[in-house]
Amino acid sequence: MYYNKVEICGVNTSKLKTLTDEEKTELLQRAKKGDMEARQELIYGNLRLVLSMIQRFTGRRDNMDDLFQVGCIGLIKAVDNFNTELNVKFSTYAVPMIIGEIRRYLRDNNSIRISRSVRDLAYRSLQMREQLTRERESEPSVDDIAGKLGEDRDAVLHSMEAIIEPISLYEPVYSENGDSIYVIDQLSDSNYSDESWLESIALRDAMKKLTDRERSIINMRFYKNKTQMEIAEEIGISQAQVSRLEKGAIEKMRKQI
Repeated sequence: MYYNKVEICGVNTSKLKTLTDEEKTELLQRAKKGDMEARQELIYGNLRLVLSMIQRFTGRRDNMDDLFQVGCIGLIKAVDNFNTELNVKFSTYAVPMIIGEIRRYLRDNNSIRISRSVRDLAYRSLQMREQLTRERESEPSVDDIAGKLGEDRDAVLHSMEAIIEPISLYEPVYSENGDSIYVIDQLSDSNYSDESWLESIALRDAMKKLTDRERSIINMRFYKNKTQMEIAEEIGISQAQVSRLEKGAIEKMRKQI
């Protein structure tokens, strides 16, 4: 797979340096004072972070080298805009910046056609969101963005939703020590609750108490949707006997559940 490549964009990923929190803090403070060497070392020391972020997009057909370069742009923006006075880890700030830059690139190269007016409004909305986030150090609401732009709230919301990149149900949203959580793991089936799961277990346990013939009749009647006449013909008894056995089996199961 691409993210297991030893070399990406000419960078040997097996030799990438990992910085400690103390080293990051020191380099960030030096970089804020205009030390370009510290800035360069900080960027190079966080390339593993970019590499781990592009793993989220490995199910796509996009070139991983391109995504790595785009992710590096997000990393550089994070380095240049990070506020060292906040009690926040650099990686906490950098991750959404890196992912945001990659998703912006993917939106620009999206095969789904969106009207120019909607796309322009969406980009202006995103720029305003970034500006307000920097100013307030918190995520602005859609109303805030629309108010600053002088646009209708619904139009802003529609435009931002229109450029969202579709994702796979099997895209990892979290990964640690080789164990990943995917989008599909975060979804639930409203028709299959914990109660129905427990009921199905109780039902299986109750069926174990039936005779082989009773179990066969219940299985054909309710799981294979066969009529009593079809069951009678299949097992070689009368419909009346099937009906009697079915009622007896259901009564036994009710006592067990």
